[in-house]
Amino acid sequence: MEQYLVVAFRTLLLYSLILLIFRLMGKREVGELSLLDLVVFIMIGEIAGMAIEEPDVPLIRSILPILLLVGIQLLLAFISLKSKWFRDTIDGRPSIIIKKGKIDEKEMRRHRYNFDDLLLQLREKDFPDISEVEYAILETSGKLSVFPKGEDGIEGGLPVPLVVDGVAIAENLKRIEKSKKWLLQKLSEKGYHDIEKISICSYHNGKFFIDIDNEKK
Repeated sequence: MEQYLVVAFRTLLLYSLILLIFRLMGKREVGELSLLDLVVFIMIGEIAGMAIEEPDVPLIRSILPILLLVGIQLLLAFISLKSKWFRDTIDGRPSIIIKKGKIDEKEMRRHRYNFDDLLLQLREKDFPDISEVEYAILETSGKLSVFPKGEDGIEGGLPVPLVVDGVAIAENLKRIEKSKKWLLQKLSEKGYHDIEKISICSYHNGKFFIDIDNEKK
């Protein structure tokens, strides 16, 4: 009887601890978890399961590695928040699968993404006819964002991020055939003289959207 009470106590304690941990890690859907989150969640689940199944093992031996994993995850999440390079390395980047109505088979092969996957996700987005799609972007979460033909602003191309977290995105400048010097000049004309204070700057149809990092004003 005593052993059952110990198991029940461990279960309730670990449940409460894991609930608190998930709350600390932020509000995101399961499908939007980063690779870091997913690995940590799986490991915490395994450790908690072993702690409940082995009541003779001191509970602290399970709680310590769980807290260590949480500490590592929070540290890496902070680094990811500050560094676009780190985010891209860990989570990857969104990929344009359909661009201006044309399927990019090379990009699909790079992500091991086949036509069955594409057609399934298009149907889930209520696009049974692929000819109606102007852009389709495979997000880092694995979800597909779809933009139909004829939608305002889309036929002129998608907005292109030129600055993220205070850093100019060279590859996106290259995509629109512009230089960093051109970007800095345009920002200066609009009154933004310090690129490091810009949280995000996107460019679409000759227009800029600029948002300043409130912590760096």
